[in-house]
Amino acid sequence: MRRFFEGMVCGFLNGFFGSGGGVAAVPILEHEQRRAGECEADAVRRAHANSVAVILVLSIAAAVSYYFSGGIDPGAAWGYIPWGAAGAVLGALFLRKISAGWLNRLFGALICAAAVRGLLS
Repeated sequence: MRRFFEGMVCGFLNGFFGSGGGVAAVPILEHEQRRAGECEADAVRRAHANSVAVILVLSIAAAVSYYFSGGIDPGAAWGYIPWGAAGAVLGALFLRKISAGWLNRLFGALICAAAVRGLLS
C-alpha cells in the first residue's frame, strides 16, 4: 500500500508539474535503499539513478496523455531532445564522480532555487 501511495504522488507531481516526480522520488528511493542496508553513499547515488528510471516511465505516460489532449508541440519539444539527451549522459557520468554529500547539497540547492523561482514568478 505504501508503494501505491508513493507511486501515485510521484506520478501526479510529474504529470502536474512536468518534472516534480523526481523531487519526490529521490527521497523515497533513498529511504528505501537505506532500509535495504546500503551504505549512505551508495543509497544516495542509487536513489538518484533509480529515480531517473521511475521518471522515464512517468514522463512517457504524462507525455502520451498531453500529446492526445493537444498539449504538446512536437516541433518545439524536438529542439531540446538531442541536447537534453547529451546532458543526461554527462550528468550520469558526473553522478559516479561526485560525493554523496555534495550530491545532496546540489539537489537541495536545486529544489530551493526552484522554490524561490516559483514563489517570485
